[in-house]
Amino acid sequence: MDQYSFSTETESKNKVYLRVIGALIFAWYFMYCALNAQNWHFIDNVDLIIHEAGHWIFIFFGQTISIVGGSFNQVLIPFVFSVYFFLRRDFYSASIVFMWFGYNFVNVSVYVSDALYMNLPLLGGDSVIHDWNFLLEKFDLLNQAHLFGSIIRTIGIFVIITGAVLAVRFAIKKE
Repeated sequence: MDQYSFSTETESKNKVYLRVIGALIFAWYFMYCALNAQNWHFIDNVDLIIHEAGHWIFIFFGQTISIVGGSFNQVLIPFVFSVYFFLRRDFYSASIVFMWFGYNFVNVSVYVSDALYMNLPLLGGDSVIHDWNFLLEKFDLLNQAHLFGSIIRTIGIFVIITGAVLAVRFAIKKE
C-alpha cells in the first residue's frame, strides 16, 4: 500500500466521522427544539418567514386557504428541499432536511394546540386572526385542538427521529 492510498483512506474515514458528527448535531438540535417547542429557537425565525409567506402565496384562493397556507407552506418548503436532495441522490442532505421538515410539524402543533386559549404572541398583535382558532372554530373542531396538536407533534417527532437515523446511516454508507 502506497502513501497516497493510505492518505485517501484516512481522509475518507475522516469524512465519515464528520458526517456522523454533523448528523448527530442536527438530530440533537431538532430534538432539543422539538422537546422545548414552547421556547423560541433560531430556526423559528426562518420558519416564521416561510409561514407568513404562505399566507400571501395562497391569498388568491380565498380566506380559508390563505390561512391554511401559512402552516402548509411552513411544512411544504422543507419537504420540497428534502425531495430535491433525494432526487439528486444526496441522501445524507435529504435526511438532514427531513429533520427540519419534522420539526415544522412540531412547530405547527404548538400553534394548533394554542387555538383554544390563544396565548401565543402573534405577528401583528391582538388584532390579527389566530390561524388555528379560526380554522378549528370554522369546522366546529375547536374543542379538539389539543388532540390535533398532539397528533401533529407525534408525527413531527417521528419524522425527526427517522431523519436522524437515515442521516447517520447515509453518513456511514455513502449512497
